[in-house]
Amino acid sequence: MIGAFDTKGEEYAFLRSEIIARGQRVMAMNTGVMGTTKVFPVDVEAEEVARAGGGELKALREKKDRGEAMAVMARGAEVVVKRLFKEGKFDGIIGMGGSAGTAIVTAAMRGLPLGVPKVCVSTMASGNTSPYVGAKDVVLFPSIVDVAGINGISGVIYSRAGGAICGMVEGMADKNVRPTDKNVRPAGDRPIIAATMFGNTTECVNACREALTKAGYEVLVFHATGVGGRTMESLVEEGLVDGVLDITTTEWADEVAGGVMSAGTDRLSAPGRKGVPHLIVPGCVDMANFGPMESVPEKYKTAKRKFYPWNPAVTLMRTNVEENRKMGEIFAKKANEARGPVAFLIPLRGVSILDGDGQPFCDREADGAMFEAIKRGLRGASYPPALWNPAWLGPLAEWMEEGGDKAPPLRVLWITPMRALAGDTVISMERALNETNRRREKQRLYNEANGITPTTIKRHWRFAKAWLYGEMLKR
Repeated sequence: MIGAFDTKGEEYAFLRSEIIARGQRVMAMNTGVMGTTKVFPVDVEAEEVARAGGGELKALREKKDRGEAMAVMARGAEVVVKRLFKEGKFDGIIGMGGSAGTAIVTAAMRGLPLGVPKVCVSTMASGNTSPYVGAKDVVLFPSIVDVAGINGISGVIYSRAGGAICGMVEGMADKNVRPTDKNVRPAGDRPIIAATMFGNTTECVNACREALTKAGYEVLVFHATGVGGRTMESLVEEGLVDGVLDITTTEWADEVAGGVMSAGTDRLSAPGRKGVPHLIVPGCVDMANFGPMESVPEKYKTAKRKFYPWNPAVTLMRTNVEENRKMGEIFAKKANEARGPVAFLIPLRGVSILDGDGQPFCDREADGAMFEAIKRGLRGASYPPALWNPAWLGPLAEWMEEGGDKAPPLRVLWITPMRALAGDTVISMERALNETNRRREKQRLYNEANGITPTTIKRHWRFAKAWLYGEMLKR
């Protein structure tokens, strides 16, 4: 149980009693800068939290800089909570607060692995909650009234929130499941592929998902709405994903054009850092997302940009030549930095349904600007002839982590149309994953036979030449 006990001791005492009444134990951690509480025992005091955040509680009190104090306590709360969880001291976490309290409580929660029960009773549980939830499974519980005292409404809310966290923890106990700080999946689980989807790429992604599921893979589909892309990247970082089928990279269009569904500048980076197979498609990069038409920035209306009302709440804006060129340069840079197998699939007759021949967003000049920027920017890439039918990409193999100045070679396959991607992506991902797993198993057996314990390499990694093999299907 985490929160500011100096100002909300009464509320937390009530919450604590509700949890204990349901048969659970409570560990209390105070993040209050100005004091503590004597109403119930506190296991971790604010002094420890402040030090973990790089500050001293006495100095924070004397300085009276609320912003600095909140930042220090948020950092410290995350550090302490992660350590306590790693030590097995708790199974679920709950907190309460207004905007400041919510920021500190949820900062600690976001540092925990996926699957750890996380509940925050908050006055901020509406509107844009992404600063609090991030890419984690944090449950924001609307406080309805301010977190200030116990009354006929707040008492019900705190009681239900206590029941919620207890139910989550008990649910884990019933299944004998406890997430770990390393997020290690049980042996025998199916390999996991993360895929990105939008309404405009649904048909393609569904076909890939069905085929890969039949082939023995588990496919996690993420809606590329900003949060979806960030969540996928975070799961890749945590080692939960074996390959990425990035069919819908539209969030970069929002980042470049100022839309509302950006996933940030780290999008497309996690697979490369982790070295997992990454198949990249410039899918739905023809559109930046806004709310209703009245929410579109005036500069775009004045410039007479092309718009399409997707639904009453969503207005799409066609990206232009310059924006596409910039995205192509970014995509190439991300791929060049990857430590694992990377390939591009390029749809020549439409990057989305709206970009198909004769459709409202059809603009081959803009598409071509991105494709040409990708081609120019990639180092050591190979390009087969343009194909007008589905074609087989073949596996990415023989990656050699040796000295040298060459970046990893990349494969780019030019195909059409968007719907034809399904056949290629399934085969590409399956072959690349199988080869990666074969090599990992071979290395594991070698290590066991020779008594080798793998350790982190503390030097700059460079990649020597890699070979791409396989045949292209006939046109």
